[in-house]
Amino acid sequence: MKHWEHHPEPVEGCFGCKGLSIQMNTGDAHSQRSMPTKAFNKELDAYKAARAQGIQPAGTSMKKIQEAVKASEILGKPYDSSKMAPTKHINKQSAAVLNQLGA
Repeated sequence: MKHWEHHPEPVEGCFGCKGLSIQMNTGDAHSQRSMPTKAFNKELDAYKAARAQGIQPAGTSMKKIQEAVKASEILGKPYDSSKMAPTKHINKQSAAVLNQLGA
């Protein structure tokens, strides 16, 4: 604050004036979001890709999306969390039974 006593108007080339005009930005650390933008966009892109394949994950988290994709690979068809068993119950044996039943 003493700097303004020497010259109240900013002077070009003055390091003190330049230092006083710097504004800090906390970026994602200050955000109310629970994750950084980059990770959020990555999850959205993964969800969008899964939905484009006809897969309906049980949620939008990366873990749920990956589980649904894996279940789809095991089943040989798109996984739908609203109509099918939870992903933790889907394995090669259960997939064979479901395919025999036509589910």
